[in-house]
Amino acid sequence: MSEALFGSDVRWPAEWEALEAVWISWPHREDLWQGGLAELQGIYAGLAAAIAGQAEVRINAAAGLHAGVRRVLQERGVERFSLFDHATNDVWCRDHGPIFVRRRDGGLQVTDWQFNAWGGKFAPWDLDNEVPERVAESLALPRSSSRLFLEGGAIEGNGAGLLLTTEAVLLNANRNPEWSKADVEAELGRMLGTKEVFWLGQGIEGDDTDGHIDDMVRFVKEDAVVSIVEPDVHSPHYRSLAENNERLQGLRTVSGSRVEVVPLPMPDPLVAEDWRLEQLPASYANFLIVNDAVLVPVFCQERNDDRALGILRECFPGKQVVGLDARRFVIEGGAIHCVTQQQPVVSGVWEVQG
Repeated sequence: MSEALFGSDVRWPAEWEALEAVWISWPHREDLWQGGLAELQGIYAGLAAAIAGQAEVRINAAAGLHAGVRRVLQERGVERFSLFDHATNDVWCRDHGPIFVRRRDGGLQVTDWQFNAWGGKFAPWDLDNEVPERVAESLALPRSSSRLFLEGGAIEGNGAGLLLTTEAVLLNANRNPEWSKADVEAELGRMLGTKEVFWLGQGIEGDDTDGHIDDMVRFVKEDAVVSIVEPDVHSPHYRSLAENNERLQGLRTVSGSRVEVVPLPMPDPLVAEDWRLEQLPASYANFLIVNDAVLVPVFCQERNDDRALGILRECFPGKQVVGLDARRFVIEGGAIHCVTQQQPVVSGVWEVQG
């Protein structure tokens, strides 16, 4: 696809476009997660190793953590990484990290939104909210700012002007009580260059975010999505997913073409004993596209995992679709997409339409 100008000076690239790097925020707090911090850091190193085969891993971590991070990564054979002195409160880089857009001249720009830990649920979040600004400074990139409270996992785009999101998040009073739907759509257009916003309703059960789109519906190409389905009428996910999939029948590209909807199953329910989440928000939709690979969360459910990986292999011909055990991630409410944020390569000058 040419770098077309969609009525804006910026464009939010699709995730399958060429990436220079993937950002993560290093786990460092002993008071979070079930199990030991050392085990979790080893799991992050494994994720970094999978990413590093395709793109540089760029890591937000306070300077005092760098020696330890470097040691853990090198023990796993990870060499393609850079450490940045960006202190964080938590690990969810998809939500607090920079969302990159391309400018008309082909260069990158950091969009900087407000972050309040999913409606004020998990204090403190002050350091996380500063990450986009710190990244822009470290990379010497221009930055655009918004007053809108928005997390990266709340939006999904096809790189061609169409954006998906949910009413349960962006219209939630715990984030944007004074913003109308029209206000939000206008701000998304200003910041990301989007032309159409398609709204879904609620999220899946157990999702601390109130209903992020990246656990439910993901673009696999400009005119196709995978969408989580739940056939069990007794499932707590059933009603919201059924309603969302009904709405998706009306999804069209900016040019008016129908968007294909490919069903993607849910895993069997995951439950953590004596934990704040009654049911963990496990979803195969929380994958990361990184150049020639797709990193997919799996949950040690052989039949379900194989089925989901098979569907995604059909959606991404020519890419290596890799399953990574995500059970430790979902204990805290997310998976592979939630802990990563992609940085596109710099491209050529846009071809202006008309």
